[in-house]
Amino acid sequence: MPRPSAHENLPDWLYEGARVHDPGRNTEAIVQAICDFEDPATRRVIKNAVFLRPEGGGREWIVAPEIPHPTDAL
Repeated sequence: MPRPSAHENLPDWLYEGARVHDPGRNTEAIVQAICDFEDPATRRVIKNAVFLRPEGGGREWIVAPEIPHPTDAL
């Protein structure tokens, strides 16, 4: 399946379903979605925001696309 054009500048390893490392939380997570996100409180827009969730479920969080790293880079 081809990547959406908005994701063309993202690294190949960053895709929905990928396992990544979030250094800010020092944890591994699964990418749930990648899309533009506007924070309703601040109205700040994050282009290609990455929605992460712990493997096995749990509360989702959002990071900028430059934050996560591939798990094999650890």
